[in-house]
Formats: sequence, C-alpha cells, structure tokens
Amino acid sequence: MDHPTTAYFRNDVLVKRPYIQIDWCLSALIQTAHKEIQEDGRIRHWIYVQELGKYLRVVTLEDGITLHNAFPDRRFKP
Repeated sequence: MDHPTTAYFRNDVLVKRPYIQIDWCLSALIQTAHKEIQEDGRIRHWIYVQELGKYLRVVTLEDGITLHNAFPDRRFKP
C-alpha cells in the first residue's frame, strides 16, 4: 500500500476488521459526507458504503491523509 498509515491502522484496525477495504477509506477522504476535527487534531471523515449498508468513519492524523482508524459508525446520522 502506497498511502500513509499508522502502525495502529495496519496492525490493529485491518486485523480486527478485515472486511474494511482501503479503497473505502481513501474514498472517504475525497468524497466525505461529513467531516469533523477532534480535540486532539485528528480528523473524522464519514462516507456511506453501500456494501456495508452504513456509514464508515475514517480517522486520519492531523495531516488529513494518514489513515489511523476506520469502522462502521452505527450512530452517525447525516
């Protein structure tokens, strides 16, 4: 994978959630349905993923590029 990721993303997120596709995460950065900046500076991006039937929350570091976390967000309402 050429896109920057944290060790947490590679070693924990993708291991615990093997169904998460990198393409979904990258699409969330480009086609964000909603975006918020957390208090710690990390950025939350949401995108609706048809295959999941729900919104995926993708968290990046402060740079808005480096993938740090991703998970289906059951509580997100657009």
